[in-house]
Amino acid sequence: MGMTMAEKIIAGAAGKESCKAGDIETVTLDRLMSNDGTTHLTIDMYNNLKNPHIADVDKLVWIVDHNIPADSPKTAASQKKMRDFAREHGIRFYEGEGVCHQIMMENHVRPGELIFGADSHTCAYGALGAFGTGVGCTDYLYAMVTGTSWLLVPETIRFNLNGKLNEGVYARDLILTIIGRISANGANYKAMEFAGPGLATLTMADRISICNLCVEAGAKTALMEVDDIALEYLKAHGREPKAIFKSDEDANFAQVIDVDLSEIKPIVAKPHFVDNIVDAKECQDVKIDEAFLGSCNNGRLEDLRVGARIIKGKKVAEGVRFLVVPASRAVYKEALKEGILDTFMEAGAMVMNPNCSVCWGACQGVIGQGEVLISTGTRNFKGRAGHKDSFVYLASAATVTASAIKGTIATADMV
Repeated sequence: MGMTMAEKIIAGAAGKESCKAGDIETVTLDRLMSNDGTTHLTIDMYNNLKNPHIADVDKLVWIVDHNIPADSPKTAASQKKMRDFAREHGIRFYEGEGVCHQIMMENHVRPGELIFGADSHTCAYGALGAFGTGVGCTDYLYAMVTGTSWLLVPETIRFNLNGKLNEGVYARDLILTIIGRISANGANYKAMEFAGPGLATLTMADRISICNLCVEAGAKTALMEVDDIALEYLKAHGREPKAIFKSDEDANFAQVIDVDLSEIKPIVAKPHFVDNIVDAKECQDVKIDEAFLGSCNNGRLEDLRVGARIIKGKKVAEGVRFLVVPASRAVYKEALKEGILDTFMEAGAMVMNPNCSVCWGACQGVIGQGEVLISTGTRNFKGRAGHKDSFVYLASAATVTASAIKGTIATADMV
């Protein structure tokens, strides 16, 4: 019996020739990422160890992105703890550079790696053929101290992508559609693998957006076959693959799902669940108070370009707050160079520093009681973006921008 991509990566990390779904393997990690959401807790636990030790400091990447700049004395104290610890131990440290997953994709992730991240959307790294998975700070601490951990090898659901997305339809619509089809529990502790001829029609930004959101279907990780597009991205960022894996033809998949990209339409995920999807046009009477374009899912240059094309020469609707937040400093600088940020500001949008912002829901742009947000963020759970009695709709960069112009939920062809 052949092996899936997930099985091959785990087998390699375990120093074995093979493994299969259901096996429990002890693995050596290639990289460990943590952000300011929980790192202060990891540090407290580390300081209480009898023999504190970092197995390999070169594998650690720490990133301040959730509340940056600090929004309270409490936040400032936890970030200072993180900053001081990183300086003391020589940990690679980013602050003010952008959202953790974007930073990792730009600077660190390589095909074939096994990466733990103290953030649930670490599965984004599958866009480069890496097994990225989110862990809690206890598991992170163990891996940080020993360099190892254990994994239950997941089953794999394979998605064969065929055709091409139509004009005005985006990768965000695709992954929301898939989550809606299989449900928020449809891939619990499974790997979601994407392949097929349709994959070649998707940009790296598309691929990151798709893999990033797979955890919202319960996935342990997401993986995409590494092709020329991925290798060109890697080369442009000065890196070489660790290893390139592809599932064997006789690999055992839990399920194989064919997806015709040409059938995907602009989608909205209604409150309060990511799998609560409908055709975006069904929500056109929903009045919004705020729109958010950004996050680790949709804050890349390609997303900003889409929004800028739609809003150029137009204005943000009266009474609507439109926050535009590039995912990294590199994205911000390029968007500035291309005049994209000028376009947004001339339209009345607020351009923010690179950070998690509204998606995190604990700092910039929180919404009040009864208010409605349309967002390119990752989640729309009750209270995610502010008051517990607020409402979050999820959509693509195009739909979010069109809605900011219209004042009600709208697709790009409606403005």
